[in-house]
Formats: sequence, C-alpha cells, structure tokens
Amino acid sequence: MNFYSINNVISEQLELDGTDLRLLDLLQRDAAISNQALAERVHVSPPTCLRRVKRLRDAGLIERDIAILNDDKLAPILGHGLSAIVEITLDRQGAEHLEAFEARVAPDAAVQQCYRVSPGPDFVLVVFANDMPGYLALAQRLFTSDANVRNVKAFFSVKRSKFEPYRPVVRDHEVSWRA
Repeated sequence: MNFYSINNVISEQLELDGTDLRLLDLLQRDAAISNQALAERVHVSPPTCLRRVKRLRDAGLIERDIAILNDDKLAPILGHGLSAIVEITLDRQGAEHLEAFEARVAPDAAVQQCYRVSPGPDFVLVVFANDMPGYLALAQRLFTSDANVRNVKAFFSVKRSKFEPYRPVVRDHEVSWRA
C-alpha cells in the first residue's frame, strides 16, 4: 500500500493512503455527495469515512466547499459580465514589493485568481467585472493607484471553453480504482 506524507502547518506528519486520495478525488468532483455514498465508493464504513474526511478537513487539505455557478444560465438574469486575464509587471520586484502587491489585490472580490509567475510579468490575475465601467473602476483601484505597477495588459474573454477547478491527487499509474 502506498502512503504519502505531508507536513501541515502545525508540523505534524500526516499520512495519506489510497483511501484518503480517493476521498479527496471524489469530494473535489462532488462535495455534495452523501457520506453514505462516499463511503460506498471508497469501500469503507460510513463512520470511518466521516472520520477520515474530518481529518482531511482538520489538516487543511479540504479548504472549503463551494458551488460552481453556470455562467451561461445566469447571464439572462445577471448579464454576461467581463472576465479578464490580466498581466501585471511591477517596477520594483523585491520580495517586499511582490508581497505588498499580492496583499493588496488578493482580498479584492473582483480578483478571482492571483498568481506570481516567472518569466514574463510578475503576476497574472483572473478578474471579473459586471461591465466595462466596472473593469475601469477595478483597474483604477488596483493598478493605476499603485505607483509600483509599471505595466498592465488585459485579455478579455470572449468565450470560456473550459473551467475545471479539479486538482489531480493520484498519479497516472494509480487511477485503476476510478469507476
């Protein structure tokens, strides 16, 4: 049996076996699955399943449960909105400047994703605004008012072909258990 060890934030060793990895895989595909159904899929008893999922949550491996909304079905009600991928290059790239920019943009509700990247720009953001005036307000709030932002390059999405927040947790040779 394969075991994987990780160190969590409180420096305790956490051993993950194949059952834990299957639980993580299934839960990120459908967090609303019942404990009974989840236990059946990973071949453990419901109490064992509940205990294992609690341990994975307590260790911080499961950050939160969310609902993924269907943009196309919401559009007639809320409008399409604007999604943009934005490249940001800072004038000064010292660690304190990178951290300050990140701390400034990450809490903003319009910023859906924030990545430090290399090479090229310093950051790539995925942002959402209701309309172009909303994007302009976002750009002024987050980029124009920051004297350390040297360059902003925005790419506006005309169509989203795929969105999948799934993170593979098993290696290719270990996928035989999926059914």
